Amino acid sequence: MTHALQDRPAGPHEIQYVTLHGHERAYVKVGSGPVLLLMHGLACDHTTWSPVIDLLARHYTVIAPDLLGHGRSAKPRADYSVGGYANGMRDLLTVLGIDKVTVVGHSFGGGVAMQFAYQFPERTERLMLVASGGLGPEVTPIIRAITTPGYHQVMGLLTVPGVRHVGVAGLRALSRADTRTTRDLGEIADIYESFADPAARAAIRHVVRAVVDWRGQIVTMADRAYLTEAMPMCVVWGREDLVIPVRHASNAAALAPKARIEVIPDAGHFPHKDHPERFARIVHDWVSSTDPAAYSRAKWRTLLKRGRPTPAAASPLPAGTASIA
Repeated sequence: MTHALQDRPAGPHEIQYVTLHGHERAYVKVGSGPVLLLMHGLACDHTTWSPVIDLLARHYTVIAPDLLGHGRSAKPRADYSVGGYANGMRDLLTVLGIDKVTVVGHSFGGGVAMQFAYQFPERTERLMLVASGGLGPEVTPIIRAITTPGYHQVMGLLTVPGVRHVGVAGLRALSRADTRTTRDLGEIADIYESFADPAARAAIRHVVRAVVDWRGQIVTMADRAYLTEAMPMCVVWGREDLVIPVRHASNAAALAPKARIEVIPDAGHFPHKDHPERFARIVHDWVSSTDPAAYSRAKWRTLLKRGRPTPAAASPLPAGTASIA
């Protein structure tokens, strides 16, 4: 079997493979108990969850896939919309014999998690969004640049061996400074390294164009957030996120007033990597203190008929939400 090429280290967990619709999908499955489906962000892979997988596996079955076009999964010319990704996650869970999951999505993976919960409420017990897309238009200019003409050619020049090695080394050296502006550069260095693969660059371009234009994010949960009334929802953010601003956590609180909001200080766009034990504790406390959603077609019909309520103005952290100080 030929596996998708990928320069990143494999990580500490065994990678398994399954073929769906003719395309190979890579995933990690660890632990036992209720199932957590962890979905990574744009241009990342399952290893972004490596610091928390074993912590979470003490209580849960953890499934961390490489999304199509990422990591060791195939990178075909295919449907890279959030709906297409949600369908892929449903099919992966079906093949693995898993009916229901608590969905945890980081960054772009948060958008996929929201779409999964919307498309398959009967299979979603809870929804956790980590520094998620889909909660406001603002996003770093670096991601917006991927949508511009010439991106593929410019990135091809920037990823020739000599240039790429110098750039990656510089980013990793800066990340060791561990300041507010440099803490996420180690992950960005890994992303830069992965862009050496033209198929990976093409896949990421398709993904970004489906959700971002030159003005920012174009996919939003705002019009369907009221449906989260039917399931527990938690939002986790790093206070010093420079990729997607932390104020989007307030947007989530306004759109879904019953959601639990956790803002972690001294954390950037990857709070699960900056503070893995704290993040795992948040997940476990939230899961153990909430009942899984029980899908009811009648309740879903009632919510849809009632429609989207008039949104309240966002506040920094509304009453009834929790924050780690």
